[in-house]
Amino acid sequence: MTMGLFLTGILLLLFSGLPGLMARRQALWGERLSCLLTLLGTTCGLAAAIMALLAPTTNRLRLPWGVPGAEFVLQLDALSAVFLLPLYLVVSAGAVYGLGYWPQRRHGASAQKLRFFYGLIAGALMLVLTAQNGLLFLFAWEAMALAGFFLITTEDDKEDSRRAGLIYLAATHTGTLALFALFALLAAVVGSFAFPAAATLASAGTGTAIFLLGLFGFGLKAGIMPLHIWLPGAHAAAPSHASALLSGVMIKTGIYGLVRLTSFYADIPLSWGVGLLVLGALSGVLGVALALAQHDIKRLLAYHSVENIGIIVIGLAIALLGRTFEQPAMILLGISGALLHTVNHGLFKSLLFLAAGAVIHSTGTREMDHMGGLFRRLPWTAVCFLGGAVAICGLPPLNGFVSEWLIYLGAFDSLKGTGAVGPWAVLVAPVLALIGALAVACFVKVFGVVFLGEPRCPEAATAKPAVWSMRLPMLALLTACAWIGLLPWTFAPLLQQAAAVWSTQVAGLELEAPLAPLSRLSLVAILLLLTLAGLWLWLQRRGHAGAPRVATWGCGYQFPAPRMQYSASSFADLLVGLFRGGLWTSRHEQPPKGLFPAKTGFSSHTPDAVLDRFLLPLSQGLAWLFTLLRRFLQNGRPAFYLLYIALTLLTLLMVIAGG
Repeated sequence: MTMGLFLTGILLLLFSGLPGLMARRQALWGERLSCLLTLLGTTCGLAAAIMALLAPTTNRLRLPWGVPGAEFVLQLDALSAVFLLPLYLVVSAGAVYGLGYWPQRRHGASAQKLRFFYGLIAGALMLVLTAQNGLLFLFAWEAMALAGFFLITTEDDKEDSRRAGLIYLAATHTGTLALFALFALLAAVVGSFAFPAAATLASAGTGTAIFLLGLFGFGLKAGIMPLHIWLPGAHAAAPSHASALLSGVMIKTGIYGLVRLTSFYADIPLSWGVGLLVLGALSGVLGVALALAQHDIKRLLAYHSVENIGIIVIGLAIALLGRTFEQPAMILLGISGALLHTVNHGLFKSLLFLAAGAVIHSTGTREMDHMGGLFRRLPWTAVCFLGGAVAICGLPPLNGFVSEWLIYLGAFDSLKGTGAVGPWAVLVAPVLALIGALAVACFVKVFGVVFLGEPRCPEAATAKPAVWSMRLPMLALLTACAWIGLLPWTFAPLLQQAAAVWSTQVAGLELEAPLAPLSRLSLVAILLLLTLAGLWLWLQRRGHAGAPRVATWGCGYQFPAPRMQYSASSFADLLVGLFRGGLWTSRHEQPPKGLFPAKTGFSSHTPDAVLDRFLLPLSQGLAWLFTLLRRFLQNGRPAFYLLYIALTLLTLLMVIAGG
């Protein structure tokens, strides 16, 4: 019953886009039926996940499949459920949001394509998160990757969409090649492509090679620095609700892969945890620094995904170090923090992408320097964006604070142990604090430049509020963020179950007090929210009851103009300057000179150091070299071709003779 319902959900999602694909451009029934099928599919999947958590013995499905070496085996356990729950909410919210944001009557064929691949990727994601066979996993992984490519290139008439799609395709298939090697090695060790049971694989011998292949393949999908090259362009190019799905859910399959892979091992070497700790810190700090330097609101949000993946990897690293040094409390806090931050990031990042989409829908631009003054024109969107910003910055009383707090607790718990674990894990605390401070600075910039001040272009001055089909999904995601932030103890049983699936060393431990007093945290969060609400009401009443407002001397600010405001470049220039050595930011400044200065200006551009400064020049160099070789080898002279054949035959004869 449980897995039958789950399979029904997968099938409904896989084929949910067909009505929209077959309907005529002006027909509303196609896109509405697609949306309805998507909602039905996610409802079936959610019901199955809840039933599997309540009755873990009925969570396995095996069907006949004629592919040699493969088995169609799905298993729904607590670890899969942690990744599936945000998927259902984000997919449902995006399907409803798309009715107003990307209607078929306005976007025609691109909307039909978008709906078809939106459902396809959602169904493939469910398969990836529950597959128990290496070949089935790769099949679902590839379906997910290809559907993601078509979402990114929805607007394939634009140059930046095609470029982002090409880079994504190259990156995802490079990662898939690593996963092919991983599952081949795993099958050689285990004896089949079936996933091994937890804590049965040794890290010695090929175990380390399997882990490194997984780190590369899954790290490319997750966007761990420096493997993040595809992520900023892809998330910026896709329609906003597709970006929410890609950033909020799809990149988490890389985290899922790493978490599931490390659960197979019976022992964890110290170097694995330390390596992940360094990669997580690098992703967190450089991700948020690159986000600070962006002017495109969607690229900025994409770099924040790199930052948050870094935080999740730090939590996973703490749990791995706990397993190395056999500290169960550290394991439970680290893996719980990582898993909860995975859920949280899926919620608040999707909320931010939907809010950014509403802004882009109203102004027609992604450049923050062309926006401004949108709070009065888009108040619902502004409030939702502000909620998402508070959550992503890890501030109470929203959900981002809870997961980062668990990771902090895991890091400080390392001080209770013996050996070398303390110095490594405690270094996480200042890194997390730095990431949080930079994230706050970044979102102060975004909110100030986009929603406050005066409009910087006519479209911003005449922006229209989002329709209700776009507002409701944003409100649902904001409610989910507030729920986890105010009532985090309701999530503790799920995290506990998932941690037990990942490691048997946490058996007998309780995540709730005294390890992490979530009920007390809940009380503090509710009191903080009530205090803020009371303060706001008091200020409102004081404003109405105070002296009447009259015009005063405005110090020249009575007639504010866009040129008097901070731009995205000027606001972040000081902080970006601190990382100039790593970011390679180029500044273009024309300072005022003389008593009667001419027109002045300031702008900055920050390329992606890995992609723009290393990989693209390297690719261009290789393309030039191979073009030169092709001209030499393929020169049109028959004598050369006969020589190639003779050399090939000679080589083959030598090989045969040597064998």
